[in-house]
Amino acid sequence: MGHFPGTSGSQKQQKPLSEDYTSEKSWISQIPMASPQTLLLCLLVLAVTEGWGRQAAIPGCHLHPFNVTVRSDRQGTCQGSHVAQACVGHCESSAFPSRYSVLVASGYRHNVTSVSQCCTISGLKKVKVQLQCGGDRREELEIFTARACQCDMCRLSRY
Repeated sequence: MGHFPGTSGSQKQQKPLSEDYTSEKSWISQIPMASPQTLLLCLLVLAVTEGWGRQAAIPGCHLHPFNVTVRSDRQGTCQGSHVAQACVGHCESSAFPSRYSVLVASGYRHNVTSVSQCCTISGLKKVKVQLQCGGDRREELEIFTARACQCDMCRLSRY
């Protein structure tokens, strides 16, 4: 493997590709460039590997897989496992001093107005889970999993 002009190495230093080097700029123009496809592939690999395990830190609301164990009863007579989808992420929230009209309407008790959204399930789908019972007996049970997520009004109710 050869070396670029001006570098040191264990091999003998090679002469420049052309004898008319007059500036560093002409030397730089001789460096071989990677193809656009190679650069794009490197960027994609970097983006994917950097993002593993940190999806929840990305702004927004995303589907996130998790393992769930399903039992047919409290004793666990029949059970099976499935990868379901949850909604995980960060949505926008803010707090600011209330407008004068809000202060007057609330008797000067509502001096801060908060606006927030929560990461919620916007679409569900049913999936079938195969349950293993004693011996060769099997059962099938349907459970819900998230199909789509979005930032929406925060609710205290359970689904």
